[in-house]
Amino acid sequence: MTTPAHGHLSALQGTALYIGAVLGTGVIALPSLAAEAAGPASLLAWLGLVVLSAPLAATFAALGARHPDAGGVATYARHAFGERAFAVVGWCFLLAVPPGAAAAALFGGAYVAAALGGGTATTAVTALVLMSGVTAANAAGLKVTGRLQTVLAAVLAALLLSAVALSLPDARAAHLEPFAPHGWTAVGPAAALLVWSFAGWEAITHLAGEFRRPERDLPRAAGAAVVVVGALYLLVAFAVVAVLGPAAGETEAPLGELMARAMGTDARFPAAAAAVLLTTGTMNAYYAGAANLAAALGRDGALPPWLARGSAAGEIPRRGLGLVAGLGTVALTTVLATGVGTDRLVLLTTGSFVTVYAVGVAAALRLLPRRTAGHRAAVAASGAVLLMVAMVAMSGVYLLWPLAVAGAALLYRARAARRSATPPVPRPRAEAGPARGSRR
Repeated sequence: MTTPAHGHLSALQGTALYIGAVLGTGVIALPSLAAEAAGPASLLAWLGLVVLSAPLAATFAALGARHPDAGGVATYARHAFGERAFAVVGWCFLLAVPPGAAAAALFGGAYVAAALGGGTATTAVTALVLMSGVTAANAAGLKVTGRLQTVLAAVLAALLLSAVALSLPDARAAHLEPFAPHGWTAVGPAAALLVWSFAGWEAITHLAGEFRRPERDLPRAAGAAVVVVGALYLLVAFAVVAVLGPAAGETEAPLGELMARAMGTDARFPAAAAAVLLTTGTMNAYYAGAANLAAALGRDGALPPWLARGSAAGEIPRRGLGLVAGLGTVALTTVLATGVGTDRLVLLTTGSFVTVYAVGVAAALRLLPRRTAGHRAAVAASGAVLLMVAMVAMSGVYLLWPLAVAGAALLYRARAARRSATPPVPRPRAEAGPARGSRR
């Protein structure tokens, strides 16, 4: 077992980071996208993914407790399958964060634009401000990040519970009929979209070494987060379908609609505030994890070595953070310039995360001792991953992205290995000139 590193995060702060990573922006837009795809039957997709997320969370928490390292799932893959797996998983996670961050920032920006006006310009400016703020918070270190995330999680939970409780008097049983207007097979595509909402259980593994006592605090944080996130997702999804009815699949801001029903007034501004908080929480957790991963990849040769600074527990991986922030800005600029929809970004990111899950769970089956709770969770999680792969496979081409990233990672690793194995070419000696004072 790897000797645990001692960081600053408590179990409470870890729970908040988990909630931010998993709850995040999924609750802003995905209830309506899922309802559009499957109607009230989308609730089955939500319930199924809540159930599937429990063994996933337990598996990655068990791995993080035994092997606390900034490499996270990539480190587990290396212990189980070797250096190639380390590079592939590391790149897949790292390059999933920029398009995911762009989608998250745009979700939040759309709510702000709905409140303030200004259309695409307001959305773009808000997205850039969110990215800059999260980058600054992470540059200050995990002490600041952990405290910020604890406050965000508490405010978000109170806000979502209030919106659901106050809107439920408008729920109608008639809104649940027909339950499967697009057929039962539509639950699959709805679930493929919702996989985005449950990505994040692997993200905190990159921060495992930053916990005060990873072997104790990480499983506690994961268990508490599963309960909180599952309850909030199910409550919000049910309220969206039961309260909004047929309009659930037509609105781009289901949380805002719920708040409007709850308050009886224009709820654009509180909905925008909730969206900004949710977006900040998600990006905060992912930027922290991805920055640590970038430093670990640089440390271990899967990325340029100048990224390695900050890979030890307690250090701030500012170079890795700069890489993540830069790629996120490039992704956002590309999306705004091309007009690619956020649903495509969601599916692109989901394909990469499912790949990380698949390799991570396979590594857990090898690394975790048999007859332990962690190994039993990994066995259950393997079934969950197979279902997730099947869901994302329904989206077709989006699985090509992680394949392309894997190929690039292997090419980089092969070139780096050749460079390190090639002995330096000796410089030719300068020809000896004639002795001083001699004649030619």
